[in-house]
Formats: sequence, structure tokens, C-alpha cells
Amino acid sequence: MRRPLALLAAALLVGALTAPAASAADGGGDGNDSFTIEDPRITESSGLAASRLHPGVYWTHNDSDDGPYLYAVDGATGETVARLTLTGVGTPRDVEAVAVGPGNRIFVGDIGDNLGGTWPYVWIYELPEPKELKDRTVRATQYVVKYSDGARDAESLLVHPKTGRVYIIDKKEEGGHLYEGPAELSASGGNVFRPVAPVELWATDAAFSPDGERLAVRGYFGGIHYAWNGGKPRREGRLSVPLQGQGESVSYSADGSRLMYGSEGEQSPVESREAPGGGGGDGASSGGGAQDGEGAAGDGSGVGDGVGTGALVAVAAVCAVLFGLGRLRRRG
Repeated sequence: MRRPLALLAAALLVGALTAPAASAADGGGDGNDSFTIEDPRITESSGLAASRLHPGVYWTHNDSDDGPYLYAVDGATGETVARLTLTGVGTPRDVEAVAVGPGNRIFVGDIGDNLGGTWPYVWIYELPEPKELKDRTVRATQYVVKYSDGARDAESLLVHPKTGRVYIIDKKEEGGHLYEGPAELSASGGNVFRPVAPVELWATDAAFSPDGERLAVRGYFGGIHYAWNGGKPRREGRLSVPLQGQGESVSYSADGSRLMYGSEGEQSPVESREAPGGGGGDGASSGGGAQDGEGAAGDGSGVGDGVGTGALVAVAAVCAVLFGLGRLRRRG
């Protein structure tokens, strides 16, 4: 996916100031720990989804130019335990997201748009999650997706764990919208997605909690969590998103207690944070600091984890200058 120059420069600075936040307190090898993706073939991990069928395993994939592949990664070791090759689909263009729906069905979102939101349609692929983890070829169903209000770029695909309904969040710097798909996707015609709720974030990924009651949305530098509220999302607070070189993905752990945040790059880290409502203090902003909407960053960024005050000031200053220059350049 093409990245703005200012964002790339800021991400490089962030990457230089941070390190993976793995901790012995994160869990006990049950898929809830931080880990590093070890497979040298995975250099642009852009989506992440916890397997329901294989505890402790996470599905991921590369960005646009890898091919029709899904990787099953063991969260205990970071090693790939299976690579699936998808058939029955065309050549992927810009694969940005993966989600697991009811009945252990995997959904892959080929929904990015390297042309800045000009492709007239994008694709979603659906396949059964294999009962046995080994390298294999799996036939997928391909769905054509259009938006009711015109083409757009997106990196966030969600499947409700109870209803199976598919949702997309578009990626816009000023904030986007949650788009709802039809009750059932059709492989024989177009599937029109319609905006149903605003999302106040430059979203790079999102995920439903396993019970379908919560929605987590992340961006490059922050995140927001919502109550699903019967399909009418209600904002509840900011997520404490770790600073990563290029934060691309988020998934709830299979038990819903943790949020797992992924990033692109070779040997990219997947960092574990307690999910809101998990009983700890690192899942969302609370107590002592700025409350949601009061002296807080409008993008919901929880940038206080594991970085000193001086480093945060440097990051903020550089980001402000770079984004300011970018706006001036656009106006000129």
C-alpha cells in the first residue's frame, strides 16, 4: 500500500525509538503473548486474525505483491506452521485484511486501493479454515465488492462472529466510515456496502471481540474501542496502541482477553495488550490522564506505552512538522 512521505518518515522515527513490548506477564503460551513473526517470506504482514479452530495460531498475509497465500503462525514460537495457497480467485491486487467468521470460515480482504480510491470494485475471498495445519491448496469463493458512494481505499475487514455479516472501514486521514455488507454475500453478482456509522480514525485495521459485543479500530499511532450496541457503534474510549514502525493490524486473542497489534517488516513484532474490560490497566486509557475527548489526541492515539517523555515530544514535534509541510504542499 502506498504511504504518504510524511507518514513514512514519522514511522521510521517511531521505529527507531521503540522496541517490541514482549513481557513474561503477557500470558503463558496460549496465544495471548507478544511474539515475533519469524518466517522470512512474511515481510509485509498487513492483517491478523486469531484462529478459533487452532488455539494459539494467528492467520496473516503479505501486502499486495506476494500472491494468493495465507500463513498460519504459531503465537508461541512465531514460526509458520502452514501456508495456504488460494485457488478459485484472480490475481490479488492489494490484500490488506483477514478475519475469521462463524463456522471457522476465513475471510480475506483484497480491499486496498493503490490508486487512491479509483478502482470500481474490490474483492473479498472466503474459505474454510483447514482442520489440519499443513501446507496445502484451498479453494476459495471470490466476492465482488462495491461501495454505494463510490470507490475508496480500505484496510479494515470485519466479520461479526455471531451473524456472519461482513463490514469494511475505509481509510481516510480525516476519519472514515463503517460500511455494512449485505446479509449474505453473493458470488454471482456485485455486493454493495453502505456506510452505517462514522469512525473517527485513519484506520489501518479493526476487529470484533469473540462475543461480538465490542469493536476495536486501530491506526498508525492510536486506536478507539466501541461498544457494538446492536450494530450502532458507541464510542467508549481510546486504545493503548503500541508505537510500531508501521502499525497495520489488530486482532482479539481467541479468548477475547487481549488485543494483538501487528506491524509490517521483516521479523515484525506482534504486541499483546489487555483488551478493554479485561481487568488490567494497559488496554485503554483510564485514570490519571486525559479522558476521552478532553485534552486527548483526536485520533484516539494511546502513545504513552514504553516510551520516555522526551521521545514522545520528539515524535510529536517531527510528526507535526511533517504533516504541516504535507498540508502546505497540497495547498500550494
